[in-house]
This record gives sequence, structure tokens and C-alpha cells, in this order.
Amino acid sequence: MSAPHAEALIDLSAVEDNARRLRELAGPAEVMAVVKADGYGHGMLESARAARAGGATWIGVAALREALALREGGLPGRLLAWLLTPGDDWDAALAADIDVSAGATWAIEAVSRAARSTGRTARVHLKVDTGLGRGGPGPDGWPALVNVAARAEAAGCIQVVGIWSHLARADEPGHPGCDAQLANFQVAVALARQAGLHPEVLHLANSAATLTLPEAHFDLVRPGLALYGLSPVADRAAPADFGLRPAMTLTAPLASVKRVPADHGVSYGHRYRTPRATTLGLVPLGYADGIPRHASGTGPVLVSGERHTVAGTVCMDQFVVDLGESTAEPGDEVVLFGPGDRGEPGAEDWARAAGSISHEIVARIGSRVPRRYLGGTADAD
Repeated sequence: MSAPHAEALIDLSAVEDNARRLRELAGPAEVMAVVKADGYGHGMLESARAARAGGATWIGVAALREALALREGGLPGRLLAWLLTPGDDWDAALAADIDVSAGATWAIEAVSRAARSTGRTARVHLKVDTGLGRGGPGPDGWPALVNVAARAEAAGCIQVVGIWSHLARADEPGHPGCDAQLANFQVAVALARQAGLHPEVLHLANSAATLTLPEAHFDLVRPGLALYGLSPVADRAAPADFGLRPAMTLTAPLASVKRVPADHGVSYGHRYRTPRATTLGLVPLGYADGIPRHASGTGPVLVSGERHTVAGTVCMDQFVVDLGESTAEPGDEVVLFGPGDRGEPGAEDWARAAGSISHEIVARIGSRVPRRYLGGTADAD
């Protein structure tokens, strides 16, 4: 078998340590480790196990198929899936002992049918829209959802174990919108309790709120990005400022190296022309692997201990780097991003280069790039 054209090295010890640090920062609240989108590109099952080893007592995903895959992989314990649709297999969710979210009356009806079909009481987390404008009803529709849920609970179909919402601007610490959403959430919880519901957990805080808004911690926090050692408030604080460590290092070998003259056009459209005679290196990664095309001409890399920048347009499978007078040779390692131990860029550097966020940079690294796992003490159940 040929060597991989690139590699994403995942430090599971970092994921485990990050989970442990987030548990400390959460105070008395428990931690739900969010491993949706294949663990933000880090590997869903591997990340879940490492997070549990670090003290996370819940695991959270978006899609039901993600939750079912975790169960098929042997992951036990509390597991929430929150983005279910009318076409999902609600029976399978209950059979696999998965908590589900409901943010509309049709969802309560669907999960109640599944409860009657499977003979299992469904564990449900009611979603309220406190100001994000996504899932769940706002103040006008919340009483109806609560009343339908209360009737379903009285009938023995469901147990409302959670009430939750999501913050729109937690990555802007001090923004008044956060206080408004907190107030709206507390009103919604009070209405649910007046209707006779007694949820086990209230949860609102994402990574940013876990790190910067302790009043939003309630019973459970839901860190995603921070679990993987990246800062959700990168304009204010680096991961190390919170005691976090980036877990992914993305590398590739130089596929070719060649000398070219001055004014030599590089890549599609010749958006880059060499300002002098120079050395060009070809990196076998492109937008099909998740390298953002928007980072054409700006994406940073480390080659032979020196920083360089993508020269010209990022292609589907490759991009070019102007290496100047570097003596790099084919096969030498190119580090696109990592924790910074060797002076390499971080995922946040690529996010800035692409006009994006670090969530997207790591989550978009495709399956064509093999993952290699290092460290961690997670159990293999």
C-alpha cells in the first residue's frame, strides 16, 4: 500500500485533557462533549471516548445517524441527538437508548408514537428559541409545546429530562443579547415547571459560554470547539489562555520542488506571478480535502522550519508554495496547522486567511485525509 498523500494527526491526550479542563471550568455543571460532524473532523467515536475519559458525562451530536453510529461503535452512557426530522427512525433512537430533542409538537407526536411502538419511555429535551432564530418555538409557541409534552409525559410516553436552547452571540462576551437570552430561557423554564414538568438538566452554554459566561452553565454545558483545543473567542484569547491544547495537526509531504524564473505564472488564472527567480513546492492537498479555496494566496504553511504562504489558487487536489531560496526537497514535511509547538500556523490562522472560523477549518478536512491517533487513555468499550 502506498504512503498517504497527507495525514491528520489527532492527539487524543489533548482531547482528554481539554475535556478535563472544561469540566473544571464548568464548576458544578456536567459536561456534554459535542462530537457531531465526525468530532469536528477529529473522529467521532475516538473523540467521544477521549472526552469521557476526561470527565464528560454526556455526549452530544446533531444527527440521529451520528448517535446510532456511536452506539454501534460500543459507546454507552448518556447520548443526545438534537436535529431529528420527520423522516428519522424514532423507533431506532429509543431502542438504542438515545435522548432526543423536540422543538415542535410534531416531534412530540413522533416520539410518542415511537414510545408506544417500542414500549420504551422516550427521554426528551425540549428546545426553546430564546433568540437565535433557529430550532424550537419562541415565546408565543412555547406554551403549546410545553402543554403537549406534559400530556405525553402524563400518558407515560415521554419523560422530559431536559430543557435547552442555544446562544447567538456567546462569542461576543458582554454582548447584551446574551443576557436577554438568559432571561428568556429562565422564563421558559418557569413556564415548563408551572405546567408540571421537572427536567433533570437545563443546558444553554456552548464552548464560548462555558469559557466566558458562568451564569449560563446551569446543570450541563455543551462544548464543541473547545473540546478540540480551539478558542471560540480567538480575537480575545488563545487556547492556552484557557488551558486548552489544539488536538489536530495537518501535514503533507512536498510532492515536487522546482526552480522557476521571475514573473512565472502560478496555478489557475496566474493570480500569483513570482517576483524573482524562486523555488516552488507542490503540496498534495486541495479543496477536495477541505483546504479552503478562499485561502488562495493567503494560507500559511511551515516548511523546513520557515513560514510560507500559498502561492496562487488552491486547486482541487493541490496547491503551490513559493519557497524562495529554501533547500527543501520532495518528501519534506509541510505542516499546514497544529498546536504551534514548532512555530507552525494554527487552525485559526487558516480561518483568518480564508475569512472563516476555525470550526470550519478542522471540520471540513475530508475523508481522503487519513487520521492517525496518538495518546489518550480512553476505554475501548
